[in-house]
Amino acid sequence: MTLTPVMAAVAVAGIAMSLYAVLGGADFGGGVWDLLASGPRRAPQRAAISEAIGPVWEANHVWLIFAIVTSFTCFPAAFADVAVGLYAPLSFALVGIVLRGAAFVFRNYAGDATALARTLTVVFGAASLLAPFFLGDALGALATGQYAWTSPFALAVGVFAVTMCAQVAATFILREVHDLAVRTDFRIRAVRATIAVSVAGAIPIALAAATEPGLFAALQHPVAHAAIAVALAAGLAVIACVVTCRDLAARFAVAVEAVAVLGGWFGGQAPALVPGRYTFTSAASSDAMIVAFLVAAACGAVLLIPSLVLLFRVFKAPAR
Repeated sequence: MTLTPVMAAVAVAGIAMSLYAVLGGADFGGGVWDLLASGPRRAPQRAAISEAIGPVWEANHVWLIFAIVTSFTCFPAAFADVAVGLYAPLSFALVGIVLRGAAFVFRNYAGDATALARTLTVVFGAASLLAPFFLGDALGALATGQYAWTSPFALAVGVFAVTMCAQVAATFILREVHDLAVRTDFRIRAVRATIAVSVAGAIPIALAAATEPGLFAALQHPVAHAAIAVALAAGLAVIACVVTCRDLAARFAVAVEAVAVLGGWFGGQAPALVPGRYTFTSAASSDAMIVAFLVAAACGAVLLIPSLVLLFRVFKAPAR
């Protein structure tokens, strides 16, 4: 089997996961800040979050669905093994995704039912914590190759995922908030969340050094080192851009940071897809299957990409 179709499928899956990490991460993080809304501007903060999430929250999950389809089509053996080994955390993440979507929609129609709206707000926020935590936990367990999703390392990765989602959301929302006071609230939160990401990111590395020697060795790969350096530099750029009110540049920087984290994971363990179990080539479908999938994906992108661009152009114009 030649490497070209396999590497193309890996690249497609990586792009889908990166887009979901950024766009879906902003979506989840918005729910986290909704749960943590506080102070005299709590209601305007939640209103700003609802306005930012509302038009696009369903579209963001396109990338998760596409990544899943890519995985079970192009790497079926690994997909089956992961789906069984990480059934519990993936199921919890799915419950969180479903609950947060339902609570978000029903809350907007609660009207004068204050108690119901308050309950749905709690469900929305709690589910927004649940989903990224268990997705991160599953990725941490996958990176070890042992599927030990209750290990300290996997749980620490889950916390890191939640923190990064909060950072992305606080940074992204700055260009969409009309109220200057509320925008200042999120500016402060974006800086604090960026600092928290640095701390939360160091914990899994320390735990890997202590408990996961194979994974820690993979993190010594030059690609992993480069990705960590890029992520750290991007984090500093996020703080600088947020403080100086360069909100578009801050969005770009935080997106680079999130993608660099994923790139370090992929690059560090390559060519292993599931360390100790599958490589990209051993888990791959036939060349013919992968090529057929790539052709179908390219044809679908002709319709999907312009539709998403139109959606974001219509509903995501910056605040003035």
